[in-house]
Amino acid sequence: MKLRSRLFLSSSALLTVALVGLLLAIFSVLSLTKSQGQAMTRNLGILQASQMMGHELSKQTTLLLAEVLDMPALEGSDRRFREWLNRAADMAIEDADRQAVSEIRRAYATYDDLLERPLSVRSELFSHDEYARSIAAVRDRLNGMQTRYANAVQSSEQATRENAWVIVWLLGGIGVAVLLIGLVTAHSVARHFAEPIEALALAADQIGRGDFQVTLPISKVAELAALIRRFGFMAEALREFKNSDIEALQAEQRRLQAVLDSIDDGLLIFDHGGRLEHFNPVAKRQLGWTQAELGQMPGGLLGTPQIDEQLRQVLQGQGLASATEDIEVDVAGEQRLLAYSLTPVSQADEPIRGAVMVLRDVTEQRDFERVRSEFVLRASHELRTPVTGMHMGFALLCERLHFTEDSREADLLRTVDEEMQRLLLLINDLLNFSRYQSGLQQLELEPCDIAELFAQACQRFEAAAVQQRVELSCEADTQLPRVRLDRLQIERVLDNLLGNALRHSHAGGRIRLQAGRQGERVVLAVEDTGDGIAYGQQARVFEPFVQVGKRKGGAGLGLALCKEIVLLHGGRIGVHSQPGQGARFFFSLPL
Repeated sequence: MKLRSRLFLSSSALLTVALVGLLLAIFSVLSLTKSQGQAMTRNLGILQASQMMGHELSKQTTLLLAEVLDMPALEGSDRRFREWLNRAADMAIEDADRQAVSEIRRAYATYDDLLERPLSVRSELFSHDEYARSIAAVRDRLNGMQTRYANAVQSSEQATRENAWVIVWLLGGIGVAVLLIGLVTAHSVARHFAEPIEALALAADQIGRGDFQVTLPISKVAELAALIRRFGFMAEALREFKNSDIEALQAEQRRLQAVLDSIDDGLLIFDHGGRLEHFNPVAKRQLGWTQAELGQMPGGLLGTPQIDEQLRQVLQGQGLASATEDIEVDVAGEQRLLAYSLTPVSQADEPIRGAVMVLRDVTEQRDFERVRSEFVLRASHELRTPVTGMHMGFALLCERLHFTEDSREADLLRTVDEEMQRLLLLINDLLNFSRYQSGLQQLELEPCDIAELFAQACQRFEAAAVQQRVELSCEADTQLPRVRLDRLQIERVLDNLLGNALRHSHAGGRIRLQAGRQGERVVLAVEDTGDGIAYGQQARVFEPFVQVGKRKGGAGLGLALCKEIVLLHGGRIGVHSQPGQGARFFFSLPL
């Protein structure tokens, strides 16, 4: 039998028994109420009639004893007595009731004969034995009827109570039967249906935990048996899929692990909350870490709290506002410098899942830069004095020599003078750059208005911009506070950035100076619509003696000098650019 047929028959049997019991109880109550109502109405009616007849007898006696005989009232009382007697006869349906009414009628007939002679009865009322016997006979019959029907009312009430208890026991029996049938039905449903379903639920939980060695229940119900069979097929298919999928994942993980381990740089992998998940062997050697560092934040591990903030920005999909600084670590008593970069990890159209930090050991590179800076500083000092003397001597020589303006000699003298001035500027740039790198340069800090600083920078380059047909504009937040900085040095930074922007801009282009606040820093930027910088060259634009792009100029010290000035102010400098879409050089200064 099918599952739905069993459930239908069980429910139908339970409902049928309950409905039959309810109908039987309703019929019994209605029958009891009807019979009880009829009996009570008849008994109460006969009792009322007997009481009213007794009342009329008393009234007739009172009228006979009155000083003045009122015949109309006596006749009226007699008529009413007969009416109540007839009403009692109408309500008498049993032989005993009719016999009692007949006895009262016969006794009253004798009494009625005496009422036809009221005057003689009235004169002999106290000595008339026949009258006393007649009225006593009527009263006895009336009292007997009242007693009979009072007992009948009590008997009716007793019968009603007994019938009510019978109905109660009947309803109780029906309720017990319904309860037993319900319990049997529920037990059958639980045994045949609920137990297999619960066993399937436990098997599903076990499969959800990755354990496919499940024991499936057995059911005689066709639908449940088919469901259990299909569940077994599904579990077997999932087990085979898991085994094959795990093997593929393990193979892919081994390949990825081999790739990560083969990278020459240190690699740190963080989860979406910024906690360390993995590091490759190179990072382990660079930092001297063990597995105990897993699950922690990088700022505390590296002793650089700002890395946590940078990592948070990267995980939120924001770019870093400035270039990163080197990290100084102590590994086995040796001080090492590590440069780093942060990159988010995500798939297409999915949220960021984590981030990757690449560490590069730049200790030797920084030592080489330090040595080179010292050499440049010393060489600049050594070259500056003779070159300055040569330039002064050449100026005195030019004062003594007189050649026409269009002569070959005058042209050569101008060329030599320009090259000597260019050489002197180069030496000064080298000297300034070396002073910044070596920490010899001192800053003269004073409060400065950024909007005013931008306005003066635009004035200095306004003529050159007009000549190249380039639009030059300033966008400074009017709510910016005054910033303590070395005005002369920051003006040099702005001049270098504006000069580079003009050199790489085309006619009809646009250059914008922007200033805004980010937290406790003010960010200044120079944005152009020129040639742009390739991504592979952006990391080297701030290195000394490096020039990128097609248009060359100077010795490649301008951006390197800008970086040193900004770093000396406690700030950071960076660039965002795409080839053909211009470049945006920005630097931040602490408030």
